[in-house]
Amino acid sequence: MTAARDYNAELQDNSGRRYAYGFDLDVMHPYLLQAFTPFFTGQRVLELGCFEGAFTERLLPHFSDTTCVEAAPDALAVARQRLGARAKFFDATFETVVLPGRFDTIVMTHVLEHVDDPVAVLKRVNGEWLAPGGRFLLACPNANAPSRQLAVKMGLITHNAAVTEAEAAHGHRRTYALDTLERDARAAGLHVVHRSGVFFKALANFQWDRLLQTDIVSPAYLDACVALGQEHPNLCATVFLVCEPGPAVT
Repeated sequence: MTAARDYNAELQDNSGRRYAYGFDLDVMHPYLLQAFTPFFTGQRVLELGCFEGAFTERLLPHFSDTTCVEAAPDALAVARQRLGARAKFFDATFETVVLPGRFDTIVMTHVLEHVDDPVAVLKRVNGEWLAPGGRFLLACPNANAPSRQLAVKMGLITHNAAVTEAEAAHGHRRTYALDTLERDARAAGLHVVHRSGVFFKALANFQWDRLLQTDIVSPAYLDACVALGQEHPNLCATVFLVCEPGPAVT
């Protein structure tokens, strides 16, 4: 990320998409936490990119020491008001932040696709912030989700990994799939110990938001989407990696 970017502006909803959907907050957040929890370790957690603190609040019961880094001052103000003294906050970019020591668990959820130089940031995770024996949980939206593949067939986007104009306005620099996400993690020296996906997804977020206002979809159906996604991670809404420290890369 660079100083020239206006992170507050990138958070604003635009004519093409919302920055955060109800589907993200009410459906994906609980299932992401469910996927992450078995890999939590230690008591010190670092969340890279906390936005307004919704996912941070879900992390709090699992750790005694929570630290967040957020580059958008407006979002950080909401997170501070929401969480108060229950978390420590750093108003900085990942490239410039100076953090106190290392962390047992580091979480980065739907953030790396926004970063200008992802490998450089992942090198900091590996070489500076992740404690020996710690785990880094890295999740990104999936280029190969059926909802995106259908958008290609409909002529709405040119290819699975395309970055739309609306996504670019929200600061997206790329769209990851499992292979490209693992490529960047390995380039930073991280040791990938687990790879998976969360939630089989054939509808776009705005379609899910409308559907969730009805009684058509039951909790059992949502659970089934998660179960199916575990069998087909390349067709999930989100792909994620569990990484452990590897040799530092310069």
